[in-house]
Amino acid sequence: MTENLCVILADQLSKDISSLKNFRKDKDKILMMEVANEARYVNHHKKKLVLVFSAMRHFAKDMKSKGYSIIYSKIGESQDNFTQELAHQCKKIKPKKIVITHPGEYRVLQEIKKWEKMLNISVEISEDDRFFCTITEFKKWTEGKKELRMESFYHMMRKKYNILIDKDGKPKGGKWNYDIKNRKSLPKNHPDIPKPLQHKPDDITTQVIAEIKKRFSKHFGDLEPFWFAVTHEQAKKSLDDFIKNRLDMFGPYEDAMDQEESFLYHSVLSMYLNIGLLQPKQVLGRVLEKKKIKVESIEGFIRQILGWREYIRGIYWHTMPKYSETNYFNAKNKLPGFYWTGNTEMNCMKNSIGQTVKEAYAHHIQRLMITGNFALIAGIKPKEVCEWYLSVYADAYEWVELPNTHGMTLYADGGILGSKPYAASGNYINKMSNYCKDCQYDVKKKEGEDACPFNYLYWNFFLKNQKKLEKNPRLWTVFSNLKKMSKERKKEIENDSKNFLIQIKRM
Repeated sequence: MTENLCVILADQLSKDISSLKNFRKDKDKILMMEVANEARYVNHHKKKLVLVFSAMRHFAKDMKSKGYSIIYSKIGESQDNFTQELAHQCKKIKPKKIVITHPGEYRVLQEIKKWEKMLNISVEISEDDRFFCTITEFKKWTEGKKELRMESFYHMMRKKYNILIDKDGKPKGGKWNYDIKNRKSLPKNHPDIPKPLQHKPDDITTQVIAEIKKRFSKHFGDLEPFWFAVTHEQAKKSLDDFIKNRLDMFGPYEDAMDQEESFLYHSVLSMYLNIGLLQPKQVLGRVLEKKKIKVESIEGFIRQILGWREYIRGIYWHTMPKYSETNYFNAKNKLPGFYWTGNTEMNCMKNSIGQTVKEAYAHHIQRLMITGNFALIAGIKPKEVCEWYLSVYADAYEWVELPNTHGMTLYADGGILGSKPYAASGNYINKMSNYCKDCQYDVKKKEGEDACPFNYLYWNFFLKNQKKLEKNPRLWTVFSNLKKMSKERKKEIENDSKNFLIQIKRM
């Protein structure tokens, strides 16, 4: 009889995951499950499915070679969902206890909480100690605070782990945040940027690609070429490649966009971090070894991992499940069909979505200030936008996707996460990218059929939501300009916006 059955989920592919801390190779077993419900509950990008299934199979193979007893249920051979497959396996091996690391998603946690009563087997949920901040520690940090701002949390984490802190407890270089130096656009004739390391599919990955092609052919995105890392060793090589070839210039061009450069200087490591092929502490440790890298690049990267990533997870578990139901602006428009195809004349949207179709990737400014910005100012339903983001990116899991999209991008939470909506006109896009030069619309025009839609939708958004936003001190300039605007100009904005939104409904 099996003593402990350790369930390893698809985003828990870490050799030192907490559920394995007390594993006894002579008494315990590991269960890993590929189930149809997890593959289909949203329209996951085909490359994400390949990444997950291939990484799971490689992990199982590696653990088996180290003497672990593995029960592996493949898609097509398993039951429809976790609970059904677990029950099926428990009937055969009759474990005394089920051990699992705290899942990353609220809906999965609710399913796990039913197991003990349903299966009449003790269930132990252990803390996911791969993160720098526990859920309990984050909740304690929120106590007594009127605002839960990332910057304050980030300072606490820097101090706790003594990262970029001098002997007097102050930030090295004199500043906590070098965001002001992270806003350069890519200049013309900039030298070619080294692409992220590409990994050739082995026999396991090739088999998974064939299975995804057969079973999930209607899912979003291009299946091939597939080049993601699927093992810890490959992911580590990708980390080393980033540090060697792109980290130094990451900071200055962190917010830049370019239609010829899909990845720029970004790490493209989040998909590996989020499934366990890389560990956050491992990544920061390697980055901090580099003493000659620009401080704005080191700090900017650390802020993403130690600050933003941890903060987002904390917000998720602190606010769920009510968080996902909020809709501060009462946005009601449907997600336009071009989000799934890229078939639009707006060149910035066409490029960002087209890249997503091809790579299952877009960097954070494309997500925030292009596809997300459009969804915000066009008044698209938060649930539809969040489902799209969860579907199309290889690094998307609800704990990280929902607060980023629902809160940061759409301000649908009413300001729990962000201090203002990140709405922008075409001017910002033109400043930070080269998209506008090849666009059918004229970014310099504010009105009319050939004007950039971001221009009139931007002002229409603030006109519609004036009562909710006009007292926000960070938006003083916006509403000061609105006060000076003539009634005729406001009417033109409303008409242009109305006509455009009707037009895209037909697409």
